Amino acid sequence: MKKLVTILAFIGVLAFGTSKTMAQDAKTDSATTQAAAPAESSVTEAAGDAAAATEEKTFHQELKDQFIAGGAAFMWPILIVFILGLAIAIERIITLNLATTNTKKLLSQIEDALAKGGVEAAKDVTKNTRGPVASIFTQGLMRSGEGIDMVEKSIVSYGGVEMGRLESGLIWISLCISLGPMLGFFGTVVGMVQAFDAIEAAGDISPSVVAGGMKVALITTVGGLIVGMVLQVLYNYCVSKIDSLVNKMEDASISLIDILVKHKK
Repeated sequence: MKKLVTILAFIGVLAFGTSKTMAQDAKTDSATTQAAAPAESSVTEAAGDAAAATEEKTFHQELKDQFIAGGAAFMWPILIVFILGLAIAIERIITLNLATTNTKKLLSQIEDALAKGGVEAAKDVTKNTRGPVASIFTQGLMRSGEGIDMVEKSIVSYGGVEMGRLESGLIWISLCISLGPMLGFFGTVVGMVQAFDAIEAAGDISPSVVAGGMKVALITTVGGLIVGMVLQVLYNYCVSKIDSLVNKMEDASISLIDILVKHKK
């Protein structure tokens, strides 16, 4: 629940910041135009100012212009999907990196604790260590008095639980990866319909008639594809990180059983 509230708050802040920035840019552009109007003395100077403004247009302004040209009805849903997917992906990346444990060091500490203080000392080590590997070790050590077979079954069962926790949230990133391009293609279809409606109304197929609808179609397509590509990279990173953690969990679990067998002997 806390993660969901955090993600929604993150989306709200980004959306509010984007709207506020666009409004401030619009006010700035309007004020600049009003201030420059009395100073223009000729058509030549106006053309020169327009050319200079075009050359000095920043990336943020260009992005804002393209966003508006794509149509708010289509671009806002794409932006919301992107922010939502990005927030979930960042949360997963942080969680997975925090779950990484130095298994060799942990196994060495457990072996020393078993030799000096027994199972209880080893459990203190695992309880004070962060990550799924330490949690699995804790469950295994709690069953150490019931035999090695029970320890192995406990590790396998709890390993599945920890794996499920690591993979939580990936389904929503996958949904955003699919939904972003689909929203873009939806805007593409609507833009094409607008273009054909303009052709039908004008009775002409000149470029100026279809340019508006085609522009909406292409911009929404680009926006959706950007969302899909960025989130796909983050999704694949999360999957590779989970695979690495699972492999470490399996190797470390085998080593823990060997240590327990050695300790009992």
